[in-house]
Amino acid sequence: MMDKATKGLSVDSNLLKEKALKTINPNATVEKATDIMIKIALENIDETNPEWTYVASRIYLQQLYRHAAENRNYSQDNRYGSLFELVQTLTDKGIYAPNILSKYTESEMNYFEQLIQPDRDLLFNYLGIYTIATRYLATDHHKNSYELPQERWMIIAMYLMQDEDGEKRSKLVEEAYWALSNLYMTVATPTLTNAGKTHGQLSSCFIDTVDDSLQSIFDSNTDIAKLSKNGGGIGVYMGKIRSRGSSIKGFKGMSSGVVPWIKQLNNTAVSVDQLGTRKGAIAIYLDVWHKDIESFLDLKLNNGDDRMRAHDIFTGVTLPDYFMEQVEKRGDWYLFDPHEVRQVMGFSLEDFYDEEKGDGQWRRKYEACVKSDKLSREKIAAIDIMKRIMKSQLESGTPFMFYRDEVNRQNSNAHNGMIYCSNLCTEITQNQSPTQFVEEFLENENTIVKKYQAGDYVVCNLSSINLGKAVPDNVLERLIKIQVRMLDNVIDINTLPIKQAELTNRKYRAIGLGTFGWHHLLALENVKWESEEAVDYADKLYEKIAFLTIKNSMELSEEKGSYPAFEGSKWSTGAYFSDKGYESEEWVSLAAKVTKHGMRNGYLMAVAPNSTTSMIAGSTASIDPIFNVFYNEEKKDFKIPVTAPDLDHHTYDIYRRSAYIVDQRWSVKQNAVRQKHIDQSISFNFYVPNTIRASVLLDLHLQAWREGLKTTYYVRSTSNDVEECEWCQS
Repeated sequence: MMDKATKGLSVDSNLLKEKALKTINPNATVEKATDIMIKIALENIDETNPEWTYVASRIYLQQLYRHAAENRNYSQDNRYGSLFELVQTLTDKGIYAPNILSKYTESEMNYFEQLIQPDRDLLFNYLGIYTIATRYLATDHHKNSYELPQERWMIIAMYLMQDEDGEKRSKLVEEAYWALSNLYMTVATPTLTNAGKTHGQLSSCFIDTVDDSLQSIFDSNTDIAKLSKNGGGIGVYMGKIRSRGSSIKGFKGMSSGVVPWIKQLNNTAVSVDQLGTRKGAIAIYLDVWHKDIESFLDLKLNNGDDRMRAHDIFTGVTLPDYFMEQVEKRGDWYLFDPHEVRQVMGFSLEDFYDEEKGDGQWRRKYEACVKSDKLSREKIAAIDIMKRIMKSQLESGTPFMFYRDEVNRQNSNAHNGMIYCSNLCTEITQNQSPTQFVEEFLENENTIVKKYQAGDYVVCNLSSINLGKAVPDNVLERLIKIQVRMLDNVIDINTLPIKQAELTNRKYRAIGLGTFGWHHLLALENVKWESEEAVDYADKLYEKIAFLTIKNSMELSEEKGSYPAFEGSKWSTGAYFSDKGYESEEWVSLAAKVTKHGMRNGYLMAVAPNSTTSMIAGSTASIDPIFNVFYNEEKKDFKIPVTAPDLDHHTYDIYRRSAYIVDQRWSVKQNAVRQKHIDQSISFNFYVPNTIRASVLLDLHLQAWREGLKTTYYVRSTSNDVEECEWCQS
């Protein structure tokens, strides 16, 4: 076992043997001996000996193979057993959905079994194999091992391609398996967990828009509970709800504002957990001009009146350009009650945005509200609100920042709606609208029917490219072709517990193709993070990814038809391409094909945090710099030593400039050029020391806004320990 585990690796196998022989009791069980050998291998991991992680991984794999063989009754000499028998067994046990058995023949499954490459298990480091084995591989109801890693990839490939045309389906399954098993890409956590199984859905995040009525507030809470139960992270826009002290049915001063309803959602997040694994995850967004913004910014603080606190939700602020301008010039800012604005002014301020930088309908409507002598308002210095935002960020990591004017200016489906906020991880920006209650009536003596007008209830379906493997292996064209199809198929296969989410999913057929492994790629290419070379590289690489993603969605549209809301979109008019300055012959040709053949997907790209699945793939998370060259990855159930991927004397210098060391201004520059090519947004963290001066943090926010970022995620300081969002990891 030791020789097999160390074969071909740059490690001293005698270290393992000597310590193992001293430590392991001759009467120890195989399980106990295996655990001891894994621990010995892990103890040897450091900056100079990173390959010990693969030794630990290989020992752990032997244990996985042994357990699967015992439970499935095949010879332990074989690493993998019969795929068809696995599907039959787990379908009979109620673990796998019956679709696989009903849609694929035994001979097809035998063919797919021949495609499985057990040696690709050796691509996993120990953290990767431990994570996928303990969280994602299918077991029986007693947690006994059945499914193995390559079988998980194959089941996902088969499940996502189940409804493809019979003549080419086998080839598509083969391509999807190739992409997954080589760790060139990962699928979203819910897809990785639930594809092929009887329970759960495949989408990562949802966004709800709550209307200003008791009916909408409580309906929203019920819908959110259903989604949370089924494993979804939720973003909620509450900017339409009237503020504290507003009138109800003409009675002045009766409203208690947004905070009580946020506390109610906080309780939902805690009490309706996600498949028993973690509490629900909900982000609430509010406009910076809303009268309740100050109490909203205090929600997660640890001091003050606990009745005005909600510690288990995440917060986000939606910011118009005009506010940031007032912060810059140290101007005044006015807070309004959205209900009173509707009643007195005849419009909803949140329904507008500035169509151009520095000019537009929103600021004109806002200025009309400021000048009106019929509206009540609160006056406050814009910089004072910004100080409260930054204070909360340094204490809790939130609120997230959502630059609403830039988001809506870049909305490829602006002809069909507004974007009010983002999701839990700030990378999704899609059209939203509240679901409207119409009527309730008795259909017969015992049946009550409630009718609703469905709003746009945002769904995001995620998948990410592993830049650290796909770019060096030069497979982007082949990879993105199958990846876009896989994501598009999620839309049709998925079972969503909310009808309006299902309708919106099919209306826009939105996908979120993202990336991880950016720092890994820079290290392999010997490009320093703090350099114009890194900025230029990001610009060129993400333009290529955007081109290939758009091209493949267009080709899918030619094959299967456009998304229903295509006509009138920036895709159909060509404005998407001209707005971004895509003027090369290649881009002009693609724009013409999009006009002719349409787009299969109304929204295409989004860069999620994906820290868990980047760990599985053995790369660096998202577009973030690494925390340290060598560190311990800690979760509730483990503490595992980890080194930066492909760490050696060539890459060490690039990795040495880690998250809290790199100049964040370079990170903003990289994301500004990256954002140009991504039609949705990016989960972009700031990493700052806890000693940062307020003026420096303010400059970072102003730079992000000026350079066209749509959103920013956590402010991670060395003094706070922000809670991870795991539902957008893809």
